Amino acid sequence: MADRRRETARAAVKRYGRTYAEEAGIRLADRPGPLYQLLVLATLLSTRISTTIAVAAARQLFAAGCRTPRAMREASWQDRVDALGRAHYRRYDERTATMLGKGAELCLTRWHDDLRRLRREAGRDERALRRLLIEFPGIGPTGADIFLREAQAVWTDLAPYVDRKVVAGAQRLDLPASAAELSGLVARDEVTRLASALVRVSIDRRAADEVRAEVAARR
Repeated sequence: MADRRRETARAAVKRYGRTYAEEAGIRLADRPGPLYQLLVLATLLSTRISTTIAVAAARQLFAAGCRTPRAMREASWQDRVDALGRAHYRRYDERTATMLGKGAELCLTRWHDDLRRLRREAGRDERALRRLLIEFPGIGPTGADIFLREAQAVWTDLAPYVDRKVVAGAQRLDLPASAAELSGLVARDEVTRLASALVRVSIDRRAADEVRAEVAARR
């Protein structure tokens, strides 16, 4: 059973282990710029819109120069709306453009452009960290989970960070639901990728079928 679970986890990572940050072109690191870009991506992914469109919207915003809180704030509201529109981020574009502007202002005034300050204030208290993230416009519990799930790659003391989406994907593949057991199925540096893969499995049943098929083909 343990060997099969490891094979399943590795197959999931191989097929679906690309993070949303990577898809959005974010070179994630424990630096102000990439962490802010991840916050923008989490904001975009939090709305009722496809992940493909949300990722494309992040790319458009970054291509337009909105890669730092200052640049996001200094861009006009219309510039932000236009960037979202180019990615077909419809229905939510105007509200999201407003939220991104307000979020950039909060990041500037309270955290001095650096989300590492937010992390330091929260210390190792995960609940405090989530609470501070939720203060950003557009970041609710789902957005905080998205941010922390991906940030664990560089904020390694968070790992393993497992949220409801990850658990749902694990259950679909008959993998354990606990963070400790899941993280034990892959190498330490693959925990974030496993979480990303399981989120995709939770969203798309076909993904689960493909992972099972790959495991079966190896036997």
